[in-house]
Amino acid sequence: MTTPSAATSPGTTRIPADAGVLGAYVLPGRVADPRPAIEQARAAEELGLGTVWLSERWGTKDFAVLAGALGQVTSKAKVAAGITHFQVRHPAVLASMAMTAQGLTGGRIVLGFGRSVAAMWKAVGLPPANNRLLADSADIMRRLCKGDKVSYDGPVGRFPAMRLSDLPDVPPPPLVLAAIGPKTLALAGAHFDGVILHPFLTPDAVARSVATVRAAAEEAGRDPAAIRVYATVITASGLPPEEEAAVVGGRAVTYFQIPGFGEQLAATNGWDTTAVQRLREHPQLAGIKGSADFVRTRDQLTEAAKALPAEWLAASSAVGSPEHCVSRFGDYLAAGADELVLHGSTPDQLPPVIKALGR
Repeated sequence: MTTPSAATSPGTTRIPADAGVLGAYVLPGRVADPRPAIEQARAAEELGLGTVWLSERWGTKDFAVLAGALGQVTSKAKVAAGITHFQVRHPAVLASMAMTAQGLTGGRIVLGFGRSVAAMWKAVGLPPANNRLLADSADIMRRLCKGDKVSYDGPVGRFPAMRLSDLPDVPPPPLVLAAIGPKTLALAGAHFDGVILHPFLTPDAVARSVATVRAAAEEAGRDPAAIRVYATVITASGLPPEEEAAVVGGRAVTYFQIPGFGEQLAATNGWDTTAVQRLREHPQLAGIKGSADFVRTRDQLTEAAKALPAEWLAASSAVGSPEHCVSRFGDYLAAGADELVLHGSTPDQLPPVIKALGR
């Protein structure tokens, strides 16, 4: 197994000077009540975080609804979807939602999209998101948000003549794409305004991903530096041991356990993928075909996480003292990330880490 690098070379680490290069998720993981997002968003802005992120899940985390709410309890922080999907909303409805939210927030919306997994699309009767669908959807979105009339017939659908009737005086929101593999990273560089890198990537894996995105942008005739790279970093500091294990280990299980996806994530880090199969054979996970966090409790996921190599989690997250976490942030920024998306801990759990930025 390739041993993952825990940091960049000495002297190259760039520690963030303030919290503006950091964002954080509200409502991480599964939730039964969306209301805590309000206070978590307020806490994020009070800490000086640059972006409040929401991972959309059907039922309690609808981005359209929460973006309107979070935009009204913040005044500076951007409000970002990390992620939603093109296929679940008609293009005109999606563009209308985006521009209405832009108008309400004074232009603070960031829309993150992804392809997800084929099994999910099959279950809900929608087509999987191939590269052509993603690229065409981004183009349609931009044109609608600028007020253009759009006529289109292709993998996104058949739309004889679409146009938004009224638009607020704000620019269209940036469109960013979640990516792990080289083809999707290249797609982000060629067609999107930014890329969201997956949790549990090492700084070395982030550096390789950044290189792929920027090379694709240059090949497409775009400014490579204009493509914003968001690196997602699972962060836990100053928490009780059982909470830290749930934040880090529990979140890791939800990703590595997914068939095919876990292998891709491990391979991106240069890790031996046989450990992923050993994880799936854990008694808490055996026989599960879909996402484990739909059928297992947080404690059960935390127990299953013991099957993952401890060095994987240490090399691909920020855990420990606030000063150590800040140092890890520097490693990811030195790897080429433009902004870090802190995940796992809610914003109200982050003050010790943010205070350490000044030290």
